[in-house]
Amino acid sequence: MHLVQTMAFAGETPWHGLGNHLPQNQPLDVWAKQAGMDWRIDEAEVRFVAGSTGLGSIHAFPEQKVLYRSDTKAPLSVVSSRYQVVQPAEILEFYRDLTEVGGFELETAGVLKEGRKLWALAKTGQSALLKGRDRVNGYLLLATACDGTLATTAQFTSVRVVCNNTLSIALGDSTGAVKVPHRSQFDAQAVKRQLGIAISSWDGFMARMKAMSDCKVSDSAAEAYCRRVLTYNVGPVTARAAATTNDSAVKSVLELFGGRGKGAQMASAAGTAFGVLNAITEYVDHHRRARSEDHRRDAAWFGAGSALKQKAWDEAMNLLS
Repeated sequence: MHLVQTMAFAGETPWHGLGNHLPQNQPLDVWAKQAGMDWRIDEAEVRFVAGSTGLGSIHAFPEQKVLYRSDTKAPLSVVSSRYQVVQPAEILEFYRDLTEVGGFELETAGVLKEGRKLWALAKTGQSALLKGRDRVNGYLLLATACDGTLATTAQFTSVRVVCNNTLSIALGDSTGAVKVPHRSQFDAQAVKRQLGIAISSWDGFMARMKAMSDCKVSDSAAEAYCRRVLTYNVGPVTARAAATTNDSAVKSVLELFGGRGKGAQMASAAGTAFGVLNAITEYVDHHRRARSEDHRRDAAWFGAGSALKQKAWDEAMNLLS
C-alpha cells in the first residue's frame, strides 16, 4: 500500500513513479491542485454519547478537538484543544518568496497518509561538483503532520545526483533542521530567518564533502566504520548484550562501497570516506528493509533512517580527524 496519497513533481520522476508531472516554474495554486493540497484542515470539538444505547445524551469534551479534511470530511486525528494547525496552503506558501525572488524551484510536494503528513521539497539552486563529475545539489524540505508524529520541520538536504541519495545538511552542532512544535504558532518568516544561517552553511558542508572525497579509507577501516554506524543499543545499557551489530546491513553496505553502489566507482567515492558515507545513505534510502518504498522514504527523511544517516555523517567526520 502506498503512503503517498497525492503528489506533484517537476523534473525527474520521483522514487515511486507516482504523481502528476508539472512543467517547471508553475504558480503555487497549480502546485496545490496537482499535489492534492487544495483543501483545509478543519476542526470540531469532540462529542460523545453517554449511555449504552444510541439514545444516550450527547456531551462535549472541550480539552480535545477533531481535525478533519474540508473536502472529504475524513477524520485526520484527535488532538489537544491547544494544538496549532499548519494548513496545506501554508506549506506551499512558505516557498513563495523563495521561488519568486530567491532562485528556489519547487520539485515535489504532496500528501502522505490520507493528509496526516504534508511536505514540499525545493531546489535551492546550490550545487557543487566533487572531483569534476560527482554532482551534489542543495534542497530545502518543509514538512508537517497533524497527527502528532512530526513537528513542522524545515530541513536543508543534499541530494547526490548519480544515486539520488539524500543527506541532511548539518548546521554547526545542530541537525540542520528548524522544528516548530504544534503548541506554537508556525511563523514562516521566523523559520526562514533561522534558516538564513543555513544558506551560508552550504559552503562549509561542501568543504567537508570535498575533504571526505579526498580522504582514502582502507577496506578494514570501512568495515570498522560500518560496524560503528550499524551497531545499536538494545535493552538496558547495563546488559551484556546491550549493543548489537546488524551484520547483514554491514555486508550490504560494504558491497555497495566495494563497487555495487551507484557512483561507487567515481573518483570521489572509490575507496574514500565520501564513498563509504554514500554506501550508508544509499542503503538507507534504497535498500533498507521496509514495508514499502513510501515507508522507507518516510523513515529516510523523518525517522530512524534519518537518524542513522546523521550517525553515519558524524562517524565520517571522525574519519577526517
